[in-house]
Amino acid sequence: MLRRALPRRSEARRILVGTLLSAIGRGLTLPFLFIYLTDVRGLTDARAGLVIGWYGAVTLALSPLGGTLIDRFGARRVVLPCLLIEAVGTGSLALVHSTGSAFLVATVIAVGSSAIWSGQNTILASLTDDGERQRVFGLNFALLNLGIGIGGMTSGAIVDTGRPVTFQMIYLLDAVSYLMPALILLTLPGVGRRISSAAAGERSSGGGYLTVLRDRPFRRLVIFGLILTTCGYAQIEVGFTAYAIRVVEVSPRVVAWALAANTVMIVLAQLVVIRRLEGRSRTGALAVVGAVFAAAWLILGAAGVVGTSNAIVAALGVMACSAIFGFGETMLSPVMPALTNALATDELRGRYNAMSSMIFGVSGVIGPVTAGPLIGAADGKVWVAAVVGGCLLASVVALSLRRLLTPAVDGRAAADQRVSKTPEPTPATA
Repeated sequence: MLRRALPRRSEARRILVGTLLSAIGRGLTLPFLFIYLTDVRGLTDARAGLVIGWYGAVTLALSPLGGTLIDRFGARRVVLPCLLIEAVGTGSLALVHSTGSAFLVATVIAVGSSAIWSGQNTILASLTDDGERQRVFGLNFALLNLGIGIGGMTSGAIVDTGRPVTFQMIYLLDAVSYLMPALILLTLPGVGRRISSAAAGERSSGGGYLTVLRDRPFRRLVIFGLILTTCGYAQIEVGFTAYAIRVVEVSPRVVAWALAANTVMIVLAQLVVIRRLEGRSRTGALAVVGAVFAAAWLILGAAGVVGTSNAIVAALGVMACSAIFGFGETMLSPVMPALTNALATDELRGRYNAMSSMIFGVSGVIGPVTAGPLIGAADGKVWVAAVVGGCLLASVVALSLRRLLTPAVDGRAAADQRVSKTPEPTPATA
């Protein structure tokens, strides 16, 4: 299964190695930013939430520009400087000492990260064909989470809120990790170049984002993504961590092990899920993702009800939530970018991927800002109800998208071809 998921081109394989290396650094810091800003640097919950929300707002504002620059100059010329800026910003988190410095550093990080995701997806899409793209995006996500899990387990054994230097160490290591994909891209001079109009053979990009926004199926996909990520991914750094520590009352180390459980689930299930998704409806898979995310949040809510009355059960509930959430991610990770790039044209591919990454920018604003107050209401029950309801609403939107897609774009063409090739039984003669 791993051999089947690997891309044919060696350049794409090396890009995947860069994903793994940078993800290890990301995993060192992912679960602890809110705790670092509040328990180590003394920011209030509200200010820490605003800092993280500000990061999402700046990322959102700059993402359209990133997509335009990718289409105009090529992903390479955009991704390389962004990786360097991200490294500087992430390392500077170790020097944060006030609300003002936290906002400044968050701004630098946002500038760097605004085009990295869309640029790397554009590069991977240019190195793969339609037949392998969904598998490669799935493998990319599996490697991303493997790296995050390795980093998370490492930092879980290192960080101590009573020793700020332990947090400074992991942010400096995270900064170094962003240099790895930059070095790999430098060794691939032909990768990520701009696709000329003649070579693309597609419609002119003169319409820019107006052309992208006129794509009705893609608009519906964006709505689905906004709802799902606001009630899903955007809750991991603030909502999940804050609820687990403040309501369930587990230690930060349990949160780190919960993210490790998430990684184990993804690593064990991703290749199997990729294979099972082939020839199946992509919109149907997205609808299942919403239901799985909702089930994960319900289990976390149940752990909050148990609380300190049974610490072991509560901790297991936190880890089960993260693991089930990971199973949903194994379906979302290959399908969402594959569907985005199936709808995109070569000349507008950067803009399509930028719009897709903007989903995380919008949810990155809404999620952190609203999670704190919602968790503070009714012992977190309001927050649980909101995220569960939002995930189920996303499933409904995904199902409504299917009628707007052709069987090929929805991923059903392969299954239809297999059925058409199955010989019909010859009727028996008397």
